[in-house]
Amino acid sequence: MERGTTAQPATERAAPAQSETADREVVISRVIDAPQKLVFEAFTEVRHLSQWWGPEGFSTTTRSFEFRVGGVWDFVLHGPDGTDYQEWITWTEIAAPQRIALLHGETRDDPNAIESVLAFAPDGAATRIEMRTVFRTKELRDEAVEKYHAVEGGRQTLNSLAAYVTDLVRKGAKG
Repeated sequence: MERGTTAQPATERAAPAQSETADREVVISRVIDAPQKLVFEAFTEVRHLSQWWGPEGFSTTTRSFEFRVGGVWDFVLHGPDGTDYQEWITWTEIAAPQRIALLHGETRDDPNAIESVLAFAPDGAATRIEMRTVFRTKELRDEAVEKYHAVEGGRQTLNSLAAYVTDLVRKGAKG
């Protein structure tokens, strides 16, 4: 069963109270037909990440990976047009299998690094994943959304995750 992905800048969502970071956020969520433990594992083990990470047409080469608070994932995202994007993530919080917080930029000292929190919640036999990304400024958020298509890229990334883990479920992986 296909479940929809929702994604939008936070200021476009109807909410009773706006957070102080709402004008700097992008929130993307999706229900994935796989157990929470398996969806979390697909996000936290490099053997899985390298199979699905990134928008449609992109591939990933990992240089180093250590999943722990303070650990780093240093990788290159290869675009379909041949462009390579240097990427760097450090994990700032891990609460398995419910939550991951991270800082994501081009390098360790990237002044425009973004903060993301990923929440994994059971939804019946499926898992609801929400990716909340906070940019340093509203202008950086707007540029990412308009110039780099961050909302669509995030939606495609979660769709890739969903396709990957549902294929694992079909093949008999345990969650």
